[in-house]
Amino acid sequence: MSSFIPESAPFNEEQRAWLNGFFAGLAGMQSGMSAAATATALGITPPTAVDEEDFPWHDPTLPIVDRMDLAKDKPLERKLMASMAQLDCGSCGYLCQTYGEAIASGEETNLTLCSPGGKETKQSIKRLIAESNASPKNANGKDRVVTSNLTSNDKPVYSRQNPFEAKLIESRPLNLEGSAKDTRHVVIDLSGSNLTYKVGDALGVYPTNCEELANLIVSQLAADPNATVTTPLRNRKTLVQALCNDCCLKDPSDELIELLVDRVANENSKKTLALMLEEGVPDGFDVLDVLEIAGPATVTPTEILETLEPLNPRLYSIASSRKCVGDQVHLTIGKVVFEREGRVRKGVASTMLAERVKSDQTVRVFVQPNHAGFTTPEDPNQPMIMVGPGTGIAPFIAFLQERAETKAPGKNWLFFGDQHEAFDFLYESELREYQQSGMLSRLDTAFSRDGKSKVYVQDRMQENGAEIWQWLQSGASFYVCGDASRMAKDVDCAICDLVALHGEMTAEKAKAFVKQLAADGRYHRDVY
Repeated sequence: MSSFIPESAPFNEEQRAWLNGFFAGLAGMQSGMSAAATATALGITPPTAVDEEDFPWHDPTLPIVDRMDLAKDKPLERKLMASMAQLDCGSCGYLCQTYGEAIASGEETNLTLCSPGGKETKQSIKRLIAESNASPKNANGKDRVVTSNLTSNDKPVYSRQNPFEAKLIESRPLNLEGSAKDTRHVVIDLSGSNLTYKVGDALGVYPTNCEELANLIVSQLAADPNATVTTPLRNRKTLVQALCNDCCLKDPSDELIELLVDRVANENSKKTLALMLEEGVPDGFDVLDVLEIAGPATVTPTEILETLEPLNPRLYSIASSRKCVGDQVHLTIGKVVFEREGRVRKGVASTMLAERVKSDQTVRVFVQPNHAGFTTPEDPNQPMIMVGPGTGIAPFIAFLQERAETKAPGKNWLFFGDQHEAFDFLYESELREYQQSGMLSRLDTAFSRDGKSKVYVQDRMQENGAEIWQWLQSGASFYVCGDASRMAKDVDCAICDLVALHGEMTAEKAKAFVKQLAADGRYHRDVY
């Protein structure tokens, strides 16, 4: 085990171990791959282990059942790690490893922070906690450390635990009339917060639920909206305030369904709810749906609240450079709205920023540092290839702003895609200006609904494979932002295929080449 801190230094054993781990990770940042290095870049909890450890389950392409099988003989914290999505995306405020460790130690009580892992991850974590007979609430007998919200000069420090109340400046539609989408350019004022960010970072936004949905749930429960209750976050509020501000109303928990199964009298309702427990809740179903299926069940609002999960912050890739916009922060957000069972369903954060929060009203925000390497190259001469369809374009608008402001001479190539060129060409005027100025060396687009056959960004990559290979050979870094399960996976396959073809390699050697690009800090993914 490496030791960076001398024995004579004024630290106790626990502090010395943490610092040795910190500096070991810092020393390993050149590889761009270690968990400690990623944690350092994220500004989040570092791994507790200093020595390298083999995590064969740390592969986002593996199904959760295979990951859990690989970790079956490991300690609880490693089984919990294997339950995560293995993206090390930082959206939970941890890495997959450190989130598992924090839950196992009892220092993290929220078991629902891994949004990419979804219900599978949440169920696995809860099962592991139950099987281990451990409590997620301070299982190690120690009080959770609470950091101060003030600096030494009494100025507030804003963070995930202490978000800043920031004013919304604008929420401007980017799609033109005729589009099936509603994508917004959101501008938020950070003046007075002392918050800073770098291109590639994310902004955390604490959402609130639609008051209409909260009132429908209150009505279904035949409850008093002004009754004082305790929320999942252990706050005391009125029932309607609790439902609006502290409770996740999107995903019904198994605990909620189990409670209702035990209480409902109607046999058909009981069978429907039991089937949901066995096979899972249908896509798009929310808390109100299961309450309506249960009908007039004999449950109290307090009992319902005890089964609801906390309303977690949403992370959005930042679409601006502070060198360009100053104390503002810009986001690119796709508004989520759809109809099911005769009722309109709304994305909680996206509709809040698109509809419910008006200019000069506030939202609670914090800055989440990017994972290791997802930012513009340190060398301003280094070329960049960026793949960002739809809202995945957000960080690359920031990248281009940064390079324009710093007058970086390196070449820049962007692949962008969406549905229709006439309606869905996000930031078209800005991108055309970058083309005309020479800042954007190449712009290749794929509009999937404009032709007889659908064309996506990975298809454009294959068409331009020879030139992409030349850029990679000349030292270009490759960046991808967007959906992890579909787009990013297809882009990863495309880059391996074009490397094999134009580099004249076998499939195995091409995969090894791409893996080495990541190890060298030249292949970066911001996926969710």
